[in-house]
Amino acid sequence: MEQIIIKRVESIDLLRGLVMVIMALDHVRDYFHINAFFFNNPTNLETTTPELFFTRFITHFCAPIFVFLAGTSAFLYAQKKTRKELFNFLLSRGLWLIFVEIAIMSLLWWFDPTYGFINLQVIWAIGISMVFLSLLIYLPNKAILAVALLMIFGHNLLDGITAEGKEFSSILWYIIHQRAQIRLPNHLIRFMYPIIPWVGVMAAGYIFGRLYAWEYPSGKRKKWLLFLGLGSIALFLLLRIPNLYGDPSPWEKQDSAVFTMLSILKVTKYPPSLSFLLITLGPAMLFLYLTENIKNNITSFFLVFGRVPFFYYLLHIFLIHLAALLVLLISGEDWTKMIITENIFSNNDLEGYGYPLVVVYVIWIIIVFLLYFPCKKYMEYKLRNKNKWWLSYL
Repeated sequence: MEQIIIKRVESIDLLRGLVMVIMALDHVRDYFHINAFFFNNPTNLETTTPELFFTRFITHFCAPIFVFLAGTSAFLYAQKKTRKELFNFLLSRGLWLIFVEIAIMSLLWWFDPTYGFINLQVIWAIGISMVFLSLLIYLPNKAILAVALLMIFGHNLLDGITAEGKEFSSILWYIIHQRAQIRLPNHLIRFMYPIIPWVGVMAAGYIFGRLYAWEYPSGKRKKWLLFLGLGSIALFLLLRIPNLYGDPSPWEKQDSAVFTMLSILKVTKYPPSLSFLLITLGPAMLFLYLTENIKNNITSFFLVFGRVPFFYYLLHIFLIHLAALLVLLISGEDWTKMIITENIFSNNDLEGYGYPLVVVYVIWIIIVFLLYFPCKKYMEYKLRNKNKWWLSYL
């Protein structure tokens, strides 16, 4: 899948690599910023600072771009495969990712072998979206696009529908559209990424892949990228400024112009509102427009991460969490606090833990630097072993 992208246009891998690096910043903040486990909500306008808000806001780009480009990669993969082969790949990879989210990511996030927390997050969203895309590919492209746009533009009409409890119908609604959690006897399951908009984003990314088909003129592609980028941002402003539609949380005028702007940008991620998707995917289109023919040492650095995104994702969560544990150990604190169970939140063991934002940025840079070397080694291994089917699953 990625080999085709490398031959065709590196800006896709560059964009993916950039958002993977930015994503690490958010996760470093989760484990190292002062009181991040409790009171320090970076988008709470009553307590945040512009620096903290934008530290969180720039990471909003990661999930939608990651999911969108997964759809694009599926289209590019399909150029040398039959529809049946694409179906088998999407279905098997999707089921694999769902398993990874539950069995592997839950362990890496919490270091809790009892699996007290199971968070269904972005890997879950990608996995289940691939399962649905494996069925959608049998529709005409226009029908796939119509389904994608209906999900992306229409799902906010469902915001007023809420469910409660642990009945099957409630759990189904949590999976589909409502961020929620359910408590089982020994587990807390959080539905962080309701799937309707994410399936739409991946399906849209699949159709978007047509712009990168082998025979597609680059000049025409750049015109589309510019139109989609500027059009998405303009539509965001058109809907968001007058609070017409597209986000369940309207913005409000604040005490200063800066915080009023933050209120406008405080869009809903769980599930991703139309406004959220417009203001993240729009700039992504402009990035692809501007970087299609750029190649230098900086782009080569980010390309490494963009070509091994899943490997990077697994490794970066483990490394960040391990680093947080080691910092507690070295500082003489109880390192078992980083084995995160529900008791951590009830007994406030981590209250007051953490460091200023500038320290978070320093740790982020160190983490990314350390990740570069194994990711580069793995990228080179993949390029030398293109015939090994299992590499497409890692």
